[in-house]
Amino acid sequence: MSLARIEDLGDRLVVWNLNAARRGALSPEYYAVLHEALMQAAYTPRIVSVILASEGGFFCSGGDLTVLATRAAQTEAERRGNIDKLHDLVRAIIGCPKPVIAAVEGGAAGAGLSLALACDFTVAAEGARFTAAYVKAGLVPDAGLTHLLSRLLPRAMAARMVLLGEPVASERLHALGALSELVQEGESHAAAMALADRLAQGPSATQGAIKALLNSAASNDVFSQLDAERDAMARAQGSPEAAEGIGAFLDKRPPDFEKLRSAT
Repeated sequence: MSLARIEDLGDRLVVWNLNAARRGALSPEYYAVLHEALMQAAYTPRIVSVILASEGGFFCSGGDLTVLATRAAQTEAERRGNIDKLHDLVRAIIGCPKPVIAAVEGGAAGAGLSLALACDFTVAAEGARFTAAYVKAGLVPDAGLTHLLSRLLPRAMAARMVLLGEPVASERLHALGALSELVQEGESHAAAMALADRLAQGPSATQGAIKALLNSAASNDVFSQLDAERDAMARAQGSPEAAEGIGAFLDKRPPDFEKLRSAT
């Protein structure tokens, strides 16, 4: 039985992690399916967003320790290659021109935490726990987790998470602004779908340009970011989405961006 699948719902793709027996641990099948979904979303105009969800009540427990236990027998170059596969997945989420939404039930740990936080929207259920306990296994964080945590959280909390392996509840992360939404247990998928509905009403290409600007802002100085915003705005002003959006505003009617996607 496959450990991952894509559900195509027209204007969105839902990528299901089906490894419930191991609390959503990452698998080669999941890597391949998620890469496929992100690539399909990037090059298919009708697809506006991608949702990451899991069966079994736990979003993702990260790397399978039974697999990681075999890595000591490999050369360091081989181990680097395996880690690069995971890092390529994080790059693909961040680089996807369509917004990616994580629907987190139960919790996320290790690389699963990285995947959740790398998404543009992270919807989490009340009581979910987020853990980066690499240190307890004699390992260091990977999958961009130190960058994500240091950007989203106060350093003191990030240090406790990665140096002590302390879990943090979804309620606390939401209060600090690290999560997009906090919902009742069992409701994260429905809330992610509602977000996808809202995104589907908007201009998809413009959303992709805005996502790219948010990503570049994390590393650019203000002057470089001003240049990036200038270039993006100059392109946007000549786009069909701007013509529809501005025209709708002047005509005092709702914009119809879906018709533009249907025409491509």
